[in-house]
Amino acid sequence: MSRNDRLANDERIRGEVRQGYARVATGGSNGCCGTPGAMPAREFAAKIGYAAEDLVAVPEGANMALSCGNPALIAALKPGEVVLDLGSGGGFDVFQAGPKVGATGRVIGVDMTPEMIAKARSGVAWYRGASGLDNVEFRLGEIEHLPVADASVDVVISNCVINLSPDKPQVFREIARVLKPGGRVAVSDMALLRPLPAAVEQEIVAWIGCIAGAVLIDDYRRALTDAGLVDVALTPKPEYVAAMQQFEDPLYRKIQDALPAGTVPADYFTSVDVAARKP
Repeated sequence: MSRNDRLANDERIRGEVRQGYARVATGGSNGCCGTPGAMPAREFAAKIGYAAEDLVAVPEGANMALSCGNPALIAALKPGEVVLDLGSGGGFDVFQAGPKVGATGRVIGVDMTPEMIAKARSGVAWYRGASGLDNVEFRLGEIEHLPVADASVDVVISNCVINLSPDKPQVFREIARVLKPGGRVAVSDMALLRPLPAAVEQEIVAWIGCIAGAVLIDDYRRALTDAGLVDVALTPKPEYVAAMQQFEDPLYRKIQDALPAGTVPADYFTSVDVAARKP
């Protein structure tokens, strides 16, 4: 594939993902990133690591069950830190991170979908009233080209989003750019345990569902180190895929039908907690 063809394909994928998440933001779809439509969003979030008290401390509609982990938890956020959430959606993790960094900290959410930014911003007034804090904001932008200054962020978090990018090495370079020296990465994402069958890779709905865009764990780790990040660790978290299979998510049923006999989705992909640091 030529460079121009690759760029055109990347933009096609990005457009499909943007349209898919726009439908979710406006209520036109309840399935994205493998969202189990049959399971209440709060119940699903609890199954993948969110505490009950955190789930009631966000504006109505911010939790759309688009998570595959809890990055704010693994980030061990501290008062005064500046946090950047890549692909912040309706603001679910931003609103949870805000109280952890307190009045002297700040949390910035970046999302490429205008409808998601509008949804997140609509919850800011509620958050201010409930928390007494004015320390969150949402910016429209792509995670491959972050609208954030160099060396200005203490912690980068993200929840089931980086796998959607068709140019992950560029995402990791951007993460390294915006982090302060010593800054850290705490991401929940999807990764492959083995290559997916071609039938799954070619199904665009799987891109929107955070599956076909995932890469092998070793390739994910290599891209982080190539971007200059150190202390890289990827920890598989099978709870997410188990929850999706338990509640018979439509996307997962479709993937199961495309897999070789005798195999299941958990043989091919998993949620991972990703940790790294900028020297």
